[in-house]
Amino acid sequence: MENQEIKSYNFSNIKYLEIESLVNIKGKVNDAKFDEWFNFELEITENDLSFFDTLIKKNRLLLSSYSEEKLKMKFISSILNKVDFATDTIQDWYDATLSGTLNGIEFKGFTDFMVASGTEVPKKPYFFIQEFKPSIPDKDPRVQLLAELLVATEKNKTTIMRGGYIIGQFWFFVILEKIDENQFQYFVSKSFDSLDLEDLKQIYIILQAVKHKYCKD
Repeated sequence: MENQEIKSYNFSNIKYLEIESLVNIKGKVNDAKFDEWFNFELEITENDLSFFDTLIKKNRLLLSSYSEEKLKMKFISSILNKVDFATDTIQDWYDATLSGTLNGIEFKGFTDFMVASGTEVPKKPYFFIQEFKPSIPDKDPRVQLLAELLVATEKNKTTIMRGGYIIGQFWFFVILEKIDENQFQYFVSKSFDSLDLEDLKQIYIILQAVKHKYCKD
């Protein structure tokens, strides 16, 4: 008897229709779902404001022309490094591998950004960010993020995962909930313009909430 090849998907080319063929998943609009996450109390200092203001001024004119890698290195990484997710047991990971199974189907690939337990290799994932330039055809960071969140939900044996995706200067945050066996729903926040000072402050608060509230067992 011939061995049957196990079907697998790569995060980088998964399509939403393929996700729908594996699980019952629905997107819903409910901004109240984000209240507990987004209303994290954090004091924004004068040093923080100076950092945000300088970052915006240095990048505002040219950000739309940045390549994906330049956007990550010159702008996004500055924000993530200021949050500083690293602890004794948790690290932030760039282009780290993630693999897992969903309904017997293997998923694997590289994550743009992941917060996970572990010091030399990632172990338990807590949070993901996917980033793409809008000009890249046939790429949808929302779909890739959902695939990662689905796999992480199964991997962690949990019912909720959080993440975000970035398109140019705009940030969106996502909550995925498992509501029954093989049944999921997800919520996408409004967009946050990272070149707007008030929105950038809120992005920073949201990421700090991830660090202090959700990156733990």
